[in-house]
Amino acid sequence: MVFQDVAGAFNPHASVADVLDDPLRIHRIAPRRERPERIAALLERVSLSPTLATRPVHDLSGGQRQRVAIARAIASEPKLIVLDEAVSALDVSIRGKILELLVELQQERGLAYLFVSHDLSVLRAVSHHMAIMERGRIVETGPADAVIAHPETVATKALIAAVPKLVRTAREENAP
Repeated sequence: MVFQDVAGAFNPHASVADVLDDPLRIHRIAPRRERPERIAALLERVSLSPTLATRPVHDLSGGQRQRVAIARAIASEPKLIVLDEAVSALDVSIRGKILELLVELQQERGLAYLFVSHDLSVLRAVSHHMAIMERGRIVETGPADAVIAHPETVATKALIAAVPKLVRTAREENAP
């Protein structure tokens, strides 16, 4: 699970290495002597420097903490990861890298995601199938591209309308 609120998702006294060591140890994925290498590889996998391993998690920025949370989720080599607004706190460039990583992991490991988000542009990047909810009930489902291209419910149309669009002025359109 990758939570939206990463500030509350970690032991405030833990180091990054402690956080990433836990799933490796608990699930017996790597013996103690291999864990530092595995932790470094996990950090690099989410575009963080392995030198952050010794830092307390509470000293990291929100975006760095979110990437540590994703690294922790993939450390246990799961078949399913639940992500609740997992990239909402990241800046655009890091968000793109993390979404690319999630797609790579999906292809390499056959991972499945349950990705909860209000951002359809994010969902479109990682989703094959989509379910739209309104007031706690599923109101529309289908292949992601089909749901976005041909929305059937007011809720889906509202989510699509909320996606930011770049608007060009007439002057910009006529520029060479």
